[in-house]
Amino acid sequence: MRPSIADNWMLHHNNAPFHTAISVMEFLAKKGSPVVSQPPYSPDLSPCDFFVFSKLKFHLKGRHFGTVENIEKAVTDQLKAIQVSEYQRCYEEWEQRLRRCVASQGNLGGYSPTWNLVHPV
Repeated sequence: MRPSIADNWMLHHNNAPFHTAISVMEFLAKKGSPVVSQPPYSPDLSPCDFFVFSKLKFHLKGRHFGTVENIEKAVTDQLKAIQVSEYQRCYEEWEQRLRRCVASQGNLGGYSPTWNLVHPV
């Protein structure tokens, strides 16, 4: 972890089984890593789902990489190419989505607890 953010960060994940496995939760607890909770079935609250993955897929879709190292380099290059201002807007949007979810007690209608966050009524 970068020393400049070591005391001022929280981990946010999308409740995927590999994120909530006992071994992962024990590791995070042992390291004292703060975790932001997320309602189940709410991919529209995960910045990876509503921001990062679409950007990566746009640039990487249909390409053949040959090796894991080439994939890692291509993904890293694309993540580095995203402007800091875009990450800041993503954070602001994430914060707004979380606030709306809390204000509505997670009951926003549609098939997902957070459906209206991306599909306003």
